[in-house]
Amino acid sequence: MEPNTGEALLRLSEVMRRVGLRKSSLYRLIQESKFPAPIKAFPGARASVFLESEITAWIAARIRAARGVGK
Repeated sequence: MEPNTGEALLRLSEVMRRVGLRKSSLYRLIQESKFPAPIKAFPGARASVFLESEITAWIAARIRAARGVGK
């Protein structure tokens, strides 16, 4: 068994709530490699989840871009 990384996993509904985008918009961004891709919840699972740290980093990057920080 691998050690617990402490990483929180988010379902699609929570990701949509946090970023304010609909499912179709999120998956379009994922296809364009502009949004973190989900992972399978566990081997053989149908359910996919997103890593909270990646979603938080994506939101922070959007804020920095909107504020012109790092240009």
